[in-house]
Formats: sequence, C-alpha cells, structure tokens
Amino acid sequence: MVDIIRALGWTYVSTIASEGSYGEKGIEAFTQLSKEAGGICVAQSLKIPHNPKVEDYDKAIQQLLETQHSRAVVIFASEEDIRGVLNATKRANQVGHFLWIGSDSWGAKSSPIHQLEDVAVGAVTILPKRSSIRGFDEYFTALTLENNRRNVWFAEFWEENFDCRLLSASKREDTSRKCTGQERIGINSKYEQEGKVQFVIDAVYAMAHALHNMQRDLCPDHLGICPQMESAEGKTLLKYIRNTSFNGSAGTSVVFNKNGDAPGRYDLFQFQVTNSSTPEYKMVGQWVESLQLRLEELQWPDGEQDVPISVCSLPCKTGERKKRVKGMPCCWHCELCDGYQYQYDETSCRLCAYNMRPNPNRTACQPIPIVKLEWHSPWAIIPVFLAMLGIIATIFVMATFVRYNDTPIVRASGRELSYVLLTGIFLCYIITFLMIAKPDVAVCAFRRIFLGLGMCISYAALLTKTNRIYRIFEQGKQTVTAPRFISPTSQIAITSSLICVQLLGVLVWFAVDPPNTIIDYDEQKTINPKLARGVLKCDITDLQIICSLGYSILLMVTCTIYAIKTRDVPEDFNEAKPIGFTMYTTCIVWLAFIPIFFGTAQSAEKLYIQTTTLTISMNLSASVALGMLYMPKVYIIIFHPEMNVQKRKRSFKAVVTAATMSSRLSQKPSERPNGEAKTELCENPAADPMREGSGSGTEEDRQRQERQRRHPSTCSTYALQDCG
Repeated sequence: MVDIIRALGWTYVSTIASEGSYGEKGIEAFTQLSKEAGGICVAQSLKIPHNPKVEDYDKAIQQLLETQHSRAVVIFASEEDIRGVLNATKRANQVGHFLWIGSDSWGAKSSPIHQLEDVAVGAVTILPKRSSIRGFDEYFTALTLENNRRNVWFAEFWEENFDCRLLSASKREDTSRKCTGQERIGINSKYEQEGKVQFVIDAVYAMAHALHNMQRDLCPDHLGICPQMESAEGKTLLKYIRNTSFNGSAGTSVVFNKNGDAPGRYDLFQFQVTNSSTPEYKMVGQWVESLQLRLEELQWPDGEQDVPISVCSLPCKTGERKKRVKGMPCCWHCELCDGYQYQYDETSCRLCAYNMRPNPNRTACQPIPIVKLEWHSPWAIIPVFLAMLGIIATIFVMATFVRYNDTPIVRASGRELSYVLLTGIFLCYIITFLMIAKPDVAVCAFRRIFLGLGMCISYAALLTKTNRIYRIFEQGKQTVTAPRFISPTSQIAITSSLICVQLLGVLVWFAVDPPNTIIDYDEQKTINPKLARGVLKCDITDLQIICSLGYSILLMVTCTIYAIKTRDVPEDFNEAKPIGFTMYTTCIVWLAFIPIFFGTAQSAEKLYIQTTTLTISMNLSASVALGMLYMPKVYIIIFHPEMNVQKRKRSFKAVVTAATMSSRLSQKPSERPNGEAKTELCENPAADPMREGSGSGTEEDRQRQERQRRHPSTCSTYALQDCG
C-alpha cells in the first residue's frame, strides 16, 4: 500500500481503521512503513468503534474534510465499516472527493459497495494472490445438513445462505420461510469459492509439516507423540513453523521470513466504470517483492485524466523556496526569493553577488546591464544643443574681435583679457561633450582638467578686470598716481597666476588619485531587480566635483564682491556694470545648481540629472558672460561702425578727475555743498584737467565748451579706456 501511494505521487493521506487487532495493527504497520519510506505524511488517523452508530461514520467524514488536501484515504476496516464510511460520504455529498486505498478486507468484493458503486469508483484495493483449489468446489457444494453435522456453525450458515429458518433452535427472526433441507449450495444460492481457501489449506499443511518435523527431531524412536514433544513450549513449535517450507495447494512455495510472515503476493484492483457503464473491479497490477502498477489503465472519479493529487502543499513555483511546517515534513509554505535573491535549492534562497541580479525565474544570477549617458538621450540632447549654440556664438565673437582687433571698442575692452575670457567661455561649452562621452581613462583625465578650468579662466579674467577698476577708482580718490599692475602684461600675469592654482590642484588630484573608470552598481540598484543597472562612470565623487568647482566658485564670489563695490562707477567706465550684472546672474544660476545637484544624490536618475544640471549650469554661466559682455560690442562693431571711433586721448589724471566729478554729479542737490549745479564741471573750464598748461584756449576748446553748454549731461562720459 505504501508503494502504491508513492507510485501515485500522493504524500498526504488519512487513515481509517476498524477498532480491533486487524484494523489497528494494519494502520500501525502502514504508518511505520510510510515513515521509513519517507515522503508520506498522515494527516489524520481515525478509528471506527465497535458497534458504531451512523453518527460515528458521519463524524469521521467531517473530520476527513477538515484536511481538504488529503484526498487519499487508506482504509483497514471490516466490510460493515467500509459500507458505513461510503454511505456517510454519500450523505455528505462528497462523491468523487475521496480516493480510497482498500486493504484485503475490501479486495474485489461486491458486498461492501453494493448500491454504493458511484462512491467507490476509483478505489484501489489489494487482494492476496489466490488460486481456485480444484476439488474444493465439489466438496463444498455437496455439503448438506445431513453429511456435515460435525460443523456446529454449518446450520447457521445454512439459514444465512438460503435465507430460511430451521425449526430446531433457530435464532433468525427476520424471515418466516422454513428450510426444507433439500436446498443445494450453488443451485439454490449463489456460490463463489472463498479467496482465502488456499491460505487456510496451506496453513493447515504448514502446521502439519511443523509437527512432523518436530516429532522427527524430538521423538526419533517413537511413532507418535513422545513425552518430550508433549512438554515442548509454544516457542519451540513456532520455531518449527517458521522453518517450514513446502509447495502449497496452488503450486507455489510456502516459506516464512524471520518475522514469521509469508512472502507477499498481491493482485491490485481498481473499481472502474467500463464501456458497458457497469462498474466492476479491474486488475491493474500486482505486487510480488516489488510493485508493478499499470498507471495508464487507471481511471478516476469525475472523468479525471491525470492522477488526482493528494498533497499537503502544492509544489512551489520556480523561484520559490519551501518553508516547512514544524512536525509535518510534507507540508510547507512557499516563499518567493525576493529582492536580489535566487533559489539555491528547494528550501533556501541566496543573495546574488553585488554585480549580479536574479534571472526572470530566479533560478540563477545574471550580470546587471551596464549603462551610461547616451548621446541620443533627452538628458544629453538639451545640453549638447546649448553647447553647440554657445560654441558657434563664441567662435563668431572671437572671429569678430580678431577681424576688428585694432578698432577702438576691441582695444578698449582689453584685448588680452578678452581673448582669455573667450577661451574660458569656449572651454565651459566644451566640457559638455566630455561629460557625456563614454568614460575611459583619457576622458576621465580630461574631465578632471577641464571641469573647473573653463570657469577658472573665465572668472580669473573677470576678477582681474573688476579688481583693476576698483583699484583705479579707489586710488583716484586719494591721488592722481596710477595704481600698480594695471598694464595688460600685469593683468595677464595676475590671471595666469590665478589659473595656475586650479591647475596645481588638478595635478595634486592626479597624484593622489589617478583617473580611472568604475561601474557603480549602487546608484541604480532599485528595489525591483529588473530595473537595476550598473552605471559606467569616472571615478569622481560628488564631493570631488564640488571641490574641483570650488576654486572657480570662490573666484566667482570674489568677482561678485568687486562688482558690487564698483557698482557706482559710470556705465561707460570699462564694463563695470555689465560685469556686475553678469556675476549677479551667474550667482543665481549656481545657487539653483547646488540644491538640484545634491538633492538628487539618492535618485535612480542621479547620473542623468546631475550631469545635465552641471552641463546646463556651465552653459548658462558661459552664455550670460558671452551675452552681457560681448554681444553689445559685436552689435556696435557690425551694425553701428560709426560709433566704433577713437575718442580724444586723455591723461590718467583727467580720467580720474572726470570720473570723480561724475560721481559728484550723481549725488542729490541737497547733498552738494553750496547748491552746486549738475553741470559745474561743464561750466567751469578750469575743472577740465586737459586744459592745464594749454593757455587761454584754442578754437578746439571753444567748440568743446559750446558742446558742453548745449549737452551738459554728456560732459563726464569719457571712457577710462581712452587713457590707454
């Protein structure tokens, strides 16, 4: 029975036994063998009491239904109990639910399932192999009440078999029909040779052989029973029985093993509905030392084609592990290997390596795909487009300045620092392409160099310009002596010194941490492994990026401070106000950049957002400087060449005096001493430092005075650049 259940793939079964040695011992042996075989769990083990009531059978069925998944039921019970269980199943409307495995008490008998055939369909039963004993049928059917008086139970059998009542001491009260004594077995009643006749005959012969061997050994000199044989204990007789071997009544050998059991030889039957729609038992296999079951011949209730299941837990799906229920090795809960785990075996999950993720069915790990910022990505298209426009505009401005290199506006802008500033602006645009290019050692090295270099060059040049203006006007308030280091050569030297600090920092960075590429698996390691990506990028942290830009930001802040200090300088004096507006706007851009850059540090889109934010911020900074400082000049050079003319050269003293008086004119009238008029500079020829040492005036002086009288508001607009 254990082998049948294993062959059918059932792991979760219940048992029913009739109270008594047959049922209880049979289920006990089944339970023990199932534990030894492994893989079979008993869900419930029920017992039918002696003299059961209908309620006892109904209660047993209700208990079986409590474990719905345990459809297979092993039944070691008497015929009456088998009928009671089948009837209770029908009353519970559970026909076809249970899969019965019947012991030899069920066998191939029709009496236990009479009028209950629909409930018994699919039942698999066992019956010891048997053979019809020749001569027994003639002997038994010839028995009558007259020739078999020695059997005290034969009269009771006669009444039961022929459904009649003997007059002498009859115990039957359910019939009034009288037995005539002329009835014949097999003629007036149905007859079929009892299947156990063979075993009864063999048992008698086994006892006879054992007694014969015992008498031969203990009483060699006696023909009958000797005193030694009479005093022998039962254990001695049992020993001889177990050692007996002979050919049985069916022609098969009769032997016993060490436990006293004869070799098992069983036929396997299943109660099926045949083509004639008449249910009957069909032999589907046998068990002789091993199971031989023809699975293809089995039929199941409700027309099921496949073998029904009777398991505590269904097999876990791929990628799920079994979490066994304590005390029930056949029962488990299925738990999905979640996150980055894969199914190592049926009971455990393991974590994939840091650069791996589970495959779709979670049976193994596979490499995490590697990504980088692609050129066709929207995150790259926008900054690249802005950078290309900026590069074109920068080249156009630079070409214009080179073409008109000797014109007053270009010369007045400070040609040397202008070209330095344009170079820095150009590098700010170029860094966009390096930030988007596929990382390798060379690209990472250039990123480190140019990331802060473009901004450093730009703001170093602007800082030098604003510092020069500030020093000129601060010193002009105290003396007419020109401050030191305001010549073009000095300005280039100062700018170069500031740029060298940035380059020195980059060299130290190279020495401490050589450029390299890494694959960051943490940046886009999402909760869902399917979305996980490894990011190919340069080995540059966010902090290192900020440190690389930090010096440029320091220059920008310092330049902004000088721009604020020179905010009152007249607008024609060497770009002070355009530089101021440029720095204010640039500060706003970078103040917006910092929270966006660090606020997205934990985002799965960090690579794209930070790269786009950084490149756009640099593009905007360069565009602001290019637009505010150079576009007005280019506009005048190209569209208003008449304004690009040389003004009369003036000494540094004259320029400083004019700027100082211009500042005084910008004051409120109430703040001026003695109510000086706005045009006092114009109305006081002696205030014009250019007239010092030039006599009482020439025709040119008279014409200038006339212009000053007519346009007094323009008399202070002499550019600082006119003095060289």
